[in-house]
Amino acid sequence: MAKAKNKTQPTTQSVTAFLAAIEDDTKRADSEALAALMQRVSGYPPVMWGSIIGFGQYHYVYESGREGDAVRVGFSPRAQNLSIYIMPGYQDFDDELSRLGKHKKGKACLYIKRLSDVDMDVLEEIIAKGLRLLAQKYPENT
Repeated sequence: MAKAKNKTQPTTQSVTAFLAAIEDDTKRADSEALAALMQRVSGYPPVMWGSIIGFGQYHYVYESGREGDAVRVGFSPRAQNLSIYIMPGYQDFDDELSRLGKHKKGKACLYIKRLSDVDMDVLEEIIAKGLRLLAQKYPENT
């Protein structure tokens, strides 16, 4: 029996065109700034994964046998928030999150209304720490 593929896969869609198509000026500017930050911190170019802008990727295999590829770090400019994906999740980020500013969080997703609501230096810390934690479990193939 063939294993199901992940719904979110890298595409050849242009990140520049995707960002340019964001109608809200603030969300577009925030998305461009976040893309530049993630590229600088991760060292990877942006790649579209459906509606997620991802930076780097890794291959995972769960104990159940399920496996696939995912972004190392990424974000999506959703209607209500910027959804920021730190793949190890945010369980080890209490200190950083207490200093970040206005946000909400899920297991592996951080929701920010606008970048002006948060401390950009702390956001950079979070992105870098997430990449370090992920690399401990899934080393980069560089």
